[in-house]
Amino acid sequence: MRRLINRILTNFSSDKQLLLQLEHILGFTPKHISYYQLALMHRSKPEEATDSNERLEFLGDAILGAIIAEYLFKKYPYQSEGYLTELRSRIVRRETMNNVALRMGLNKLVKYNQNDRSLSRSHIFGNALEALIGAVYLDQGFIKTRKFILNQLVREYIDLDTMESTDTNYKNQLLSWAQRNNHTMSFDTLEEKMDATRKLFTVGIMVNGELMATGTGYNKKEAGQVAAKNALDKLNASKLL
Repeated sequence: MRRLINRILTNFSSDKQLLLQLEHILGFTPKHISYYQLALMHRSKPEEATDSNERLEFLGDAILGAIIAEYLFKKYPYQSEGYLTELRSRIVRRETMNNVALRMGLNKLVKYNQNDRSLSRSHIFGNALEALIGAVYLDQGFIKTRKFILNQLVREYIDLDTMESTDTNYKNQLLSWAQRNNHTMSFDTLEEKMDATRKLFTVGIMVNGELMATGTGYNKKEAGQVAAKNALDKLNASKLL
């Protein structure tokens, strides 16, 4: 009986601490903490994949894209569809969301296999942020979710002026460099493998027949962008860009 009571008290204390941390991040008090606990559970931690945050990530990604699209549509009434699409892509892309999640301190709450050091350098925290958005939607509804995204994410952590003026299409930057310097370049898929329930791609950048950099992602486009960024970082480090 004493052991059961201690376990209940421990769980209550743990939930209370998480609740306080979530209140600070979200700007409101959650109603159903179980949604948020699931949102913070990476698939590397639970024994069953059904206990991970992947389904909530799917939901949150769709809601985030819709709300950002509406926000940009109203903010830039005279911009073209192509302009709005590119700007939305820069906001919702994995790297941006991961940076926002880190600045929010979400990495301190996500439960994942910390023995796998590669995970801490991946985009799992940005994915958890999308899952968190899904949790907010289920817990609070669309209007509160919209308020959370615009007030707690966009206005707090995303500099639209800088984002508008910065070229984040690493692949295009690298292609321009190759053309200026008369290099032949190709993006080749080096590996496709299953990572739990999802396929993980590794793309390599070949310059003049030699491997320059690689990148991984859950689709070829994302992997290609990561590889291109790694190549640009290498060029900047060697002052060849």
